Amino acid sequence: MSDEQLDLLPKGQPGRGTAGEKTRPVASLPPDLTADSSLAAAMTSFHGYMIRQGFSDNTVKAFQADLRLLTKYMAANKTVGQIGQSDLAQFLVWMKADRGVPCSPKSYARRLTTLKVFFGWLAEIGVLPNDPAAPLVHEPTTTPLPDILYDGQVAALLKATRDLLWASKPDARPYLLVTLVLQTGIKKGECVEIKKEHIDLSNPQAPVLYVRYEDPRRTLKERKLALGPNFTAAYRQYEREYKPKEYIFECTPRNLEYVLEDAAQLAGIEGGVSFEQLRWTCAVRDYRNGMAPEQLRQKLGLSYISWRETLPKIQKLARPAL
Repeated sequence: MSDEQLDLLPKGQPGRGTAGEKTRPVASLPPDLTADSSLAAAMTSFHGYMIRQGFSDNTVKAFQADLRLLTKYMAANKTVGQIGQSDLAQFLVWMKADRGVPCSPKSYARRLTTLKVFFGWLAEIGVLPNDPAAPLVHEPTTTPLPDILYDGQVAALLKATRDLLWASKPDARPYLLVTLVLQTGIKKGECVEIKKEHIDLSNPQAPVLYVRYEDPRRTLKERKLALGPNFTAAYRQYEREYKPKEYIFECTPRNLEYVLEDAAQLAGIEGGVSFEQLRWTCAVRDYRNGMAPEQLRQKLGLSYISWRETLPKIQKLARPAL
């Protein structure tokens, strides 16, 4: 469910609404970019667009590499306005069968996505009257479904970590960590960056987590997440025990992985428990409970590029057994 999973950007412009929702910058025509511009010039403007939209570094690099491959294939003097659907279809055939370099189904799907995002953007900002990549069809690729915790395992994990709150030597960290990720679905990297100031306990019955990013290119991923009424007491106990100064978890990400491994062992969960597993479990549980897909996308902090691949997996995992 990472932002390196690539997919299509929708045409709609979401507005500001529920907690965590962001308004995408309105697309505007870059100076001097027209249908007579070269692919290289359009690529430069597109690169700036991706940075402003908060695309991940891996996505930006991948899209730029794919477009350089398109530039290599097309005639040197061909403008973006002269590239039609048939040109793109021939490029895909060349890339898959005639280039002489293996092209895996995953790479093919990503490169097709690149074409759709790039030319869709050119059409959206008015450089092109129509999107030549719109009729191109994705070929379905099969990837394994992620592992999630069953309901019984979730209950066992919560009970095992909750019991530690009242043990002879109390330890609130396992319960706090498990409930935090299960409730919010945040990534490991986001978890270790939580500062004390990011936790709002002004309403103890409705505590809030603010997911923040220092990198200005990641501000679109910032969001406000509910923590649930059970969080407050556990957090206050954790503060008394661990006395964090700046970050909530003042340890390495690996140490937090050990905490999850020990909690899984206490709960009798074979194979352990990971951040990714808890994140997917959170997503599936929220979907089963009726959370709208767009709200769930925002909660998970996923870009539109990754959401198209992620949502079908969540839907499959949430579906009743046949």
